[in-house]
Amino acid sequence: MTNMDDLVIGIKEHEGFRGKVYEDHLGFPTVGYGTKMPLTKKEATVLLRLRLTEMVEELFMKRSIFRRLPVEAQNILAEMAYQMGVPNLMKFRKTWAFLEEHEFIEASIEMLDSQWHKQTPSRAKELSKRMKQIKTQG
Repeated sequence: MTNMDDLVIGIKEHEGFRGKVYEDHLGFPTVGYGTKMPLTKKEATVLLRLRLTEMVEELFMKRSIFRRLPVEAQNILAEMAYQMGVPNLMKFRKTWAFLEEHEFIEASIEMLDSQWHKQTPSRAKELSKRMKQIKTQG
């Protein structure tokens, strides 16, 4: 049976890491530890899931309110973080303030008062609409 940890260590050692696309010795576009491009949908999905997991963990650490929000609100914020990065999402101070009070309609309005909305209006409107539809429990 293959020992995956040992295998990974050996490949990392021999391939080396490059975070940007480069041409391998045969001229193929390659990234990471010798991963040929283009990525398959399965590989891209694994990468997407990894990045989302890391962003959600960062949101849990940076905003304690995040874990107390309904799952739909968490999903909306995680998608925003994926698009613009967690540091830029943290700048949505008024949106976060409304979320602290579970005022989802007001938070949805504040989401649209942003450069993000101007740059990607369709996505921003769709996520704002989803936020507006969240019902406060109790």
